[in-house]
Amino acid sequence: MTSPAAEAARRRTFAIIAHPDAGKTTLTEKLLLKGGAIQLAGQVRAKGEGRRTRSDWMKIEQERGISVATSVMTFERGGLVFNLLDTPGHEDFSEDTYRTLSAVDAAVMVLDAAKGIESQTRKLFEVCRLRDIPIVTFINKMDRQGRDPLDLLDEIEKTLALDVTPAAWPIGGGREFRGVLDLREPSLRLLREGGDVRIPLDGLDDPRIEAEVPAEAATLREQVELAQAGYPEFDLDAFREGTLTPVFFGSALRDFGVEHLLEGLAAMAPPPGARAADARTVEPGEDRLTGFVFKVQANMDPNHRDRVAFLRICSGRLEKGMRLAQVRTGKQVPVNAPLFFFAKDRQVAEEAWPGDVVGIANHGTLRIGDTLTEGEPINFRGVPSFAPEHLRRPRLDDPMLAKKLKKALEELADEGVVQLFRPLDGSPPVVGVVGLLQVDVLASRIKAEYGVPVGFENVHWDVLRWVEGEDRAAIERFRTQHRADCAEDHDGALVALFASDWRRRRAEEEFPSLKFHAVREQHALAG
Repeated sequence: MTSPAAEAARRRTFAIIAHPDAGKTTLTEKLLLKGGAIQLAGQVRAKGEGRRTRSDWMKIEQERGISVATSVMTFERGGLVFNLLDTPGHEDFSEDTYRTLSAVDAAVMVLDAAKGIESQTRKLFEVCRLRDIPIVTFINKMDRQGRDPLDLLDEIEKTLALDVTPAAWPIGGGREFRGVLDLREPSLRLLREGGDVRIPLDGLDDPRIEAEVPAEAATLREQVELAQAGYPEFDLDAFREGTLTPVFFGSALRDFGVEHLLEGLAAMAPPPGARAADARTVEPGEDRLTGFVFKVQANMDPNHRDRVAFLRICSGRLEKGMRLAQVRTGKQVPVNAPLFFFAKDRQVAEEAWPGDVVGIANHGTLRIGDTLTEGEPINFRGVPSFAPEHLRRPRLDDPMLAKKLKKALEELADEGVVQLFRPLDGSPPVVGVVGLLQVDVLASRIKAEYGVPVGFENVHWDVLRWVEGEDRAAIERFRTQHRADCAEDHDGALVALFASDWRRRRAEEEFPSLKFHAVREQHALAG
């Protein structure tokens, strides 16, 4: 029988990170097309249901042409299994992105050839750096007027403090974009109608360069020599440590450079590695299954009101019909029909291995941050909640829908779309979001999925912190004195609500034995 170590070695689990409009969703579609997972890649704004973008399956995503939820897509190519996690590009959904990056082994950073590194790219890169995630860079939209390639490489190096090494070099740019010179396996990859054509080369002096791109040959050689002299050679160890990024060039819209990128991921991206848990480090080749839930998605299929927990497998073999221990509660969770995903489409998996992401249908028992094992009481680290930057209170015009609204908020809080806080004084709940676009998405989903039209109004609090401390008496004193400004989060943990940051600092002075945290590990995992 196949071993977990052998199957893990075949896996490449990666996410795509980018600033909005850099072309991330289009690149995702084309990668799936290359992997044989779909037959037709639909542009984000294409017309007709048949050409809808497959990775953006929510109604609001299709209407606005943005990704606001994490999609998981699995495909096989060249004997390897790729698990692609498509993350929200909008900064208002950075918390979902952060959790998703806890489940991957590598990331593809997509840059716009004209704009280079933008604000959200920098934020997402910093998250990758915190986790030492290896990054492959794809400079997209080379067929449009853009910046000089050397300028772009210098910006990556200086802005992100990351060594760069070109895996290819573009031939021309904008309307004159002809293709790339592959520097990993010397060849010309030329842009032709219907895809790219590959012409092997014996080296940089090969006369076939003049034969194929006569007008660009001299400039191409000069630029490649400059790049090879100015940037380090590819070093697999440095890449996997997260200090060096190989750079690919292409145009996702014109389906150029995508196959080259996929070949690079196959050759360079690491298979699943060891994972830190609170008690020990878990190796992927271990026989006993372990994994953690990094996302919960409600209502992927509105007809069935389903709730699916996304489990990243860290070790062992998952088989259909297994019963796994939920470490947080000690309960047994049946895995009768584990799901492999292709965005909204799914199929039952007979088995799954380290690096795979599977869906487990459940009715609210599994939460973000849960660890599942075959009995060992360990918890994986690094699935956090962040203090929300905006607080709002739901406003309901029809009080008869209050019960349905309560259910909607609880289920969407389980999913991590928003955070839900219940004030201790019994007043209506408060929702917390990182960015205001989340409020629009929340209202849209509550109306579409639960049939409840709802508005959201401001509250007088601006700052929220989780309250912790060894001194139980001090916690009770704080809870009593500030009852009107305290709440419990979705897991029952105490939070303090402040009208200003000055009031937060004042509380820290008055209660020196307590800690007021802006970040909380899910389910009290060790930080």
